[in-house]
Amino acid sequence: MWRFGRGRFRPVLGCDGVRAPPVGVEAGTIVPLDESRVLTPVQGLNGYWFEVAESAAPGDTALQLQPLLADLLLRERDGLKLAKALASRYEEIELIYTISETLGTTVHLDEAAQKIVAAVSQVVGAQRASILVFDQETNELQAVAGVGRDVGLFDPIPVDDQCSIAAQVFREQRIISYDPRDAGAENPACGEGRDYRGTAFLSVPISYPQPDGSQRPVGVINLTDRAGADAFSGGERRLVSLVASQIAVAIENARLVVQDVEQQRLRQEITLAHDLQLKLMPSPSVLGPKVDAAARCQQAEGVGGDFYNFVRLQEERVGVMLGDVSSHGFSAALIMALVLSAAGIHAAVAATPDGALRDLFESVRKELADTEMHLALFYGVADWRAGVLRYSNAGHPHAFRLGANGERERLAATSPPLGLAELDAIGARKTAWHAGEDLLVLFSDGVADASDELGARFGESRILDIVDANRHSPTVEIVESVAVAVSDFAGPPTDDRTILILRA
Repeated sequence: MWRFGRGRFRPVLGCDGVRAPPVGVEAGTIVPLDESRVLTPVQGLNGYWFEVAESAAPGDTALQLQPLLADLLLRERDGLKLAKALASRYEEIELIYTISETLGTTVHLDEAAQKIVAAVSQVVGAQRASILVFDQETNELQAVAGVGRDVGLFDPIPVDDQCSIAAQVFREQRIISYDPRDAGAENPACGEGRDYRGTAFLSVPISYPQPDGSQRPVGVINLTDRAGADAFSGGERRLVSLVASQIAVAIENARLVVQDVEQQRLRQEITLAHDLQLKLMPSPSVLGPKVDAAARCQQAEGVGGDFYNFVRLQEERVGVMLGDVSSHGFSAALIMALVLSAAGIHAAVAATPDGALRDLFESVRKELADTEMHLALFYGVADWRAGVLRYSNAGHPHAFRLGANGERERLAATSPPLGLAELDAIGARKTAWHAGEDLLVLFSDGVADASDELGARFGESRILDIVDANRHSPTVEIVESVAVAVSDFAGPPTDDRTILILRA
């Protein structure tokens, strides 16, 4: 058996020591090897020739052998093609298995991406490869893994870069490739110094499937510097597209891991802030053993803008304060912390409740203006020797005195909320106070406005009814009764809920 190509014959089988025939062979002719030996082409297999040695009638034998040899060689060729295809499929299956194993054991994106891009480049014969991931904050593609070049040397690629193939693939969500052997193919790269210029490349979008069936673009995989034939086949394009879908899973998993870690950190910080905020509010025990007082504050978002304060004053007087910043969450919590720290100082030294509120307003005026917030605040001072309750109410709507005879007196506002009123508008009032009998009841909007599934409000009347029905119980039990009733009625809070009750 002989193989003819590039102008000469090469021995294939059974040709040891035989001189090659001359060049210039025409297909379908019999070529003399010497005086008694000739070569005959194998029909159907271009380039393959055979000879029958030591035959008295080589021509007749050749005619008989032609169909048999052609059939055997065609079968061999088909077998080799099948073996090559199976080997290729095996490599692809091994690649998919490697990627699946990587995704199952690796949560860090850079580590998983590096293993994946190395495996892909080896299977498709790319000497250089990279995986780029979209950074939503910068609107850029960032290299997270690469082969043939340190990813640290990759500059971020803006997704609107008109000269970047990767950016174009990301924007248009389609495969772009280039075969330099094709004279009619147009190289889509532009600009000097582009890595793709002059060699075959394959750039495939990485997209993550959404629950609604749409695809969310998350990155791009690039392959270039093809080993061997300088082009990527259709099968390799399909394989890389399949791999890209798995890379999308790795990117999404990494994003969820980072998000989960961030959420855990945020939850820990909120819990810490919640605990610290509650510790800022003093215990009723600061008022002394002769005073029965209790308070409860439940924030809607872990931290909030509601607060209360207890102040022990001279001459057997006690002060209580309840405030509600005009928001909730972290911004309100910061203002609340500032107000509470200033309130303790000013309430202790001011001669009157309205004087304390004016001094407090002076301290936090700028912060309230900068944050565009205001503060509803009630401050009352019970003087059981004089039998008087003096108070200043800056726009707090839910303040009541419950007398021993069932009387319910609303302690109306003496000025608008702090931040909406001028200093000279802050005033004070006084009412009778029967020591050990009267109850001062304060609560925030989140308690009165708590609503059930039908939108019905819990309301002030229900709160006062519960307090009145339990007025002879310790104040801590009264507060708990109100809190439980509101929770049963409306469920978890959507606004901060604060309750304070004083018997002194």
